[in-house]
Amino acid sequence: MDVELQILKHLARDAHPTVATIDEYCAEYKDLFKEVRNYECFKYLHLGIMSQIPRKSLPEIAKVVSINSAQSLHHFLANSDWSVNNLW
Repeated sequence: MDVELQILKHLARDAHPTVATIDEYCAEYKDLFKEVRNYECFKYLHLGIMSQIPRKSLPEIAKVVSINSAQSLHHFLANSDWSVNNLW
């Protein structure tokens, strides 16, 4: 089943892969996120921070990781139900 159909039917899906190193590192934290979209944003932020872009702003990171809008990254940081305390 393709990803678009899984999204439309609200079925569980795997996170989109990024770079192997980022995926391997972030996999340790996957259980902290209830929704795959939050986990993807977590990975995208890591990928953006490790990229060679000079400005590490959310709009610039969104461009580098090829997502349409920085809004999802902003929502992840500002409104998601994950806790930074669980990362320790």
